[in-house]
Amino acid sequence: MMLVRYLSQIGKYFIMLKEIFNKPTKWSVMKQLILKEVDDLIIGSLGIVSFISFFVGGVVAIQTALNLTNPLIPKYLIGFATRQSVVLEFAPTFISIIMAGKMGSFITSSIGTMRVTEQIDALEVMGVNSLNYLIFPKIIALLLYPFVIGLSMFLGVFGGWMAAVYGGFTTSFEFTTGLQTEFIPFHIAYAFIKTIVFALLLATIPSFHGYYMKGGALEVGKASTVSFVWTSVVIILMNFILTQLLLS
Repeated sequence: MMLVRYLSQIGKYFIMLKEIFNKPTKWSVMKQLILKEVDDLIIGSLGIVSFISFFVGGVVAIQTALNLTNPLIPKYLIGFATRQSVVLEFAPTFISIIMAGKMGSFITSSIGTMRVTEQIDALEVMGVNSLNYLIFPKIIALLLYPFVIGLSMFLGVFGGWMAAVYGGFTTSFEFTTGLQTEFIPFHIAYAFIKTIVFALLLATIPSFHGYYMKGGALEVGKASTVSFVWTSVVIILMNFILTQLLLS
């Protein structure tokens, strides 16, 4: 019974994706909606992403340095390990899970509140495709999400450099040598491919839970929690699948 319910929800989600692109809203209106979503979702996330990335990069560098106790192991591995950890996993995947909490809860609660207060019904009565009006601007705004992840990568590595050099664990030259050692450009492409997929999930899964929720104000909070859980689960699953496809 539960399997049938999950399958029906997945089917409903894909039908929703198709409906988003039907009967588009006028560009003059859509332009304002997209700019508002860029401000709320992208610019509003830069502060928390910068803070977390800088300090987690520092922690990765310090923990790597503290585990390199054998004097035969070169110190440049601190830079190498920091780069690999931040670029391959931390920036694209873990920042996306954090954003599932921040962006996802905001998207679900804002659309859920519109559902509860019957604003979505009012849009439908006026002949507006409410799915296109509410969700399409979020998808377009989150096309800028790779910029957020690029900033996260830079600040993660910079935080690692600051912690390693000023903590006295290695020299700037050795850390920089580690950053350049065995650098594979495709790893950057892999990280950004994942990021674009995660951006689509961050825009649509929380929107789905907000749009199709039932009940009152209490259920808005419950829907936000459920959307965070499912967005995180799908991001982790897609991370596994994409890593197998692109790196193995």
